[in-house]
Amino acid sequence: MKPSNSRRSALGRNPFVHELKLTVTEKIKIGLMSVTVFPVRLLLVSFFMLLAWPFAFTASLGRSEFVIEPQTWWRRIIDLCLRVLMRAMWFCGGFHWIKVKGERASPSEVPILTVAPHSSYFDAIPVTMTMCSIVAKLESRSVPVWGTLISYIRPVFVFRSDQNSRRKTVDEIKRRAQSGGKWPQIMIFSEGTCTNRSGLILFKAGAFIPGLPVQPVVLRYPNKLDTITWTWQGPGAFKILWLTLCQPHNPMEIEYLPIYTPSNEEKENPALFANNVRELMAKALDIPLTNLSFEDREISLSQGPLRMYDYNSLLEFNQLLCKLGLRAGTSEKVLEEQASRARKLQGDRLGLEDFAQFLNLPVTETLTQVHSIFDERGDGEIDIRHYVIALSTVRRPSKSTETLKLAFKMYESEENGGILEEELATILEIMLGVKELDLSGLFLALGRPDRGKITYNELHCVIEQHPDFVTDCLDFKDQPHKSHLEQSKSCNGQNHKKDD
Repeated sequence: MKPSNSRRSALGRNPFVHELKLTVTEKIKIGLMSVTVFPVRLLLVSFFMLLAWPFAFTASLGRSEFVIEPQTWWRRIIDLCLRVLMRAMWFCGGFHWIKVKGERASPSEVPILTVAPHSSYFDAIPVTMTMCSIVAKLESRSVPVWGTLISYIRPVFVFRSDQNSRRKTVDEIKRRAQSGGKWPQIMIFSEGTCTNRSGLILFKAGAFIPGLPVQPVVLRYPNKLDTITWTWQGPGAFKILWLTLCQPHNPMEIEYLPIYTPSNEEKENPALFANNVRELMAKALDIPLTNLSFEDREISLSQGPLRMYDYNSLLEFNQLLCKLGLRAGTSEKVLEEQASRARKLQGDRLGLEDFAQFLNLPVTETLTQVHSIFDERGDGEIDIRHYVIALSTVRRPSKSTETLKLAFKMYESEENGGILEEELATILEIMLGVKELDLSGLFLALGRPDRGKITYNELHCVIEQHPDFVTDCLDFKDQPHKSHLEQSKSCNGQNHKKDD
């Protein structure tokens, strides 16, 4: 049975994809608005943003990044002027009436506001209305004009690729949250990235580590045509701006939910705290929960001839790697070193203790879960090559051919450089996230009557000739669909609950 082309829909709507389809009528309307209203709106939005810049720049002069000063009378006036200018800017952009439900708590009551879903740069509207601090990417500080406006609200900057920066960010959030209301409230978009609002992805723990009460805030854009969403796959930033400014009116709702006070258990477990708040917010929004995270976006968006067919098991593996700190710390060099060590083992199987020693990690519950994923025989031992293949797959999902090359290096014999059919089937099953593959279509494409060994060059040639390699050359055996990794867990008789 060949795989269906509708693999994404079968797994639910991908939160990192936004498909914007315009009807003929909508295209005509946008065409008319583009030559009439759009230029005027763009000019006015730019004017008010530029007008706000000197106010934000002046108010930021002489301020410390670590100490909060008393609010002087002239800074209060500047703050009021900035709120008026920002509201005028959004009004000119078509956000004429912004509906606010509930009541925002004071900083002394609640130091942190957790906001979701995060789907666009238009989510800055509640920030400019409240002048709360935010957690922002360090690069945003260097954006002309907008960077000055962001700096005015005293953001907590984070450099995503630096693990030390993440720790410092959490420490700074805790320091401000425990100041007793002296610092402005911190408005945190807990998803950590933009999605299409089809569901709430896993929350990052930063807002919940202090263990203090938080106020959930939900955002809604009840417009018929969604020109707001700006996520990883879909219309770009300028196209979203153009289409939104071409709408007669852009409705928005901001709802402040009741204050959520954590239990003692939640204070000790930020992940539990975050998940419970996420469930509450999803219920208020009437949308489902999605067990994907920011770190999973590249996996869920994998493309190319060797794109993942079913990424569910690989996503679980990826989340366990993140808990162990292995994904961010795995460079190309580390992958090559682990592959070289795995090849020297020549298929020798490793128990849990040996696996921990291979990774230079202590034996923990999370590491035990990772080990059990690859224990396909259920005897407590794994082929370390399977782990390295899966690690390379989730670490660089856009470079599947590099993963394939790495796998061949671990399996191929020194005599002729080829690998056996069953070995190739195992490699592809792990990379694609499926259970069993029939490679007869592949050997047919090679034009070879024998089904012995195959070299990397032979396979790469076929892949280049078939852009839809998975559907053209591979057959999925007609059995209940379960991935190679999931099958291993079943063999163990274990069903580890996925931690949030």
